Amino acid sequence: MWYKRFPLGPLWTNGYLFRDINREAFFVDPGGDPSQVIEEIRKEGIILRDILLTHGHVDHILGIESLVEYSGATVHIHELDISRLTDPSENLSDWMGDGFSPHTDAKGFVDNAIIGIGRFTVEVIHTPGHTPGSSCFLVSSGNDQALVSGDTLFARSVGRTDLPGGNWEELKRSLLKLIDLPETLVVLPGHGPETTLAEEKRHNPFWPV
Repeated sequence: MWYKRFPLGPLWTNGYLFRDINREAFFVDPGGDPSQVIEEIRKEGIILRDILLTHGHVDHILGIESLVEYSGATVHIHELDISRLTDPSENLSDWMGDGFSPHTDAKGFVDNAIIGIGRFTVEVIHTPGHTPGSSCFLVSSGNDQALVSGDTLFARSVGRTDLPGGNWEELKRSLLKLIDLPETLVVLPGHGPETTLAEEKRHNPFWPV
């Protein structure tokens, strides 16, 4: 499975470009100026079909409009976070001082939704706690899989729950939804280095026991 990480925006949010053998692609969490992403797309002749959002905080959505304007891609986010694409108080852009442009044409998904993009299958795992609509994406292509965890699960940590819409008890229940996934699964978090589910089960102090 081919993917490339792009640290974007003021908080170096991890955005991920997934591309299949036919150069059909999707991007997860454009959190800042996507000029590097656009250059990669242009240089490699990639067809960007969709933009998937793990949640609606500004550091994960700041580059939406530029990427949509270039590619015409469809934006997807959980229906419980869709209002964060237009409300500065909900997406924290008024608090962080970022010049966010509202996006009003997103599609809302729900838990267990399956999104087909080229040769990829993306299963939505709704994992509230960081925000009400926070979600992980189980990306499959043939026998290869990866989990894009957004701000639900990091290497040795989890997303904060002290921001508006956060809930620690919900986050703990969300982590339980990941327990039965394969331990060899690569985890691609919203911030910091990639990890595996096995590593987090053994070493993450927030992992439910």
